Amino acid sequence: MPHDTLLLIGRDTPRATPYETHARRLRERGVATDVAVLTYDHEPRRELRDELVAIDADRVFALPMTVAHDHATVTDVPAVLDEVNAETHYCEPVGRSPLLTEALRDRAAAAVPEAPDTSVALVAFGSSGKPYQRQVTEYHAERLRERSAFGEVEPCYLLQNPAVECVRYNLTHDHAVAVPLFLAPTDATETQIPAKLDLDRGGLAYTDTLDDHPLVTEAVATAVETARTMADSRTPQTFEATLAATNRPMATDGEGD
Repeated sequence: MPHDTLLLIGRDTPRATPYETHARRLRERGVATDVAVLTYDHEPRRELRDELVAIDADRVFALPMTVAHDHATVTDVPAVLDEVNAETHYCEPVGRSPLLTEALRDRAAAAVPEAPDTSVALVAFGSSGKPYQRQVTEYHAERLRERSAFGEVEPCYLLQNPAVECVRYNLTHDHAVAVPLFLAPTDATETQIPAKLDLDRGGLAYTDTLDDHPLVTEAVATAVETARTMADSRTPQTFEATLAATNRPMATDGEGD
């Protein structure tokens, strides 16, 4: 069997420990020969390069630990993967996994009754220029409407409309909760979103991020297995494979040869 290494690649935050929890579980399950967490602050190409060059494996599966693609995961992260001296497969973020719908449902139901008189605000980071965050958030909002007993599910965003600071006024039921659609705590979930929700006023519960929820681990394992199956078959090229093939370090970046 090939020596497979799984890389969980995410932004470095003071509370990025959920990534390590998922990595430990995945190691215990034998999802890959090696499972490692790589984090970056602002410049993936510079910050991850040395660690990627040092990898010794036959195949590498790299999964961005974010609910949806952002600027870094469609440009810098796939570009720096070119430094890996192995067959490399760039995986889709886990945000569109139906397992995450159930994890979000768990978070909401732990804070308020899952009932027709309960409203859920699904809070995502959003983007002014890319559709991925909105697509993922609306996907889970619609699934929660269809598959849970919550009476109302409203998506909102930190960086685009509908804005998070307005969502409290759009919720109509007796009980209300805001659930952040993030894989780990960040300054956005710990400071910015609570302030914009005006939580001190009361009347609106606020949950943890998806964090170390077991269903996130399961979603990662499923994504890796899908990528492995596609790597072993003649499946047409994925969006992520296209990103990895077309984003290369260039000399003008100071990163090319």
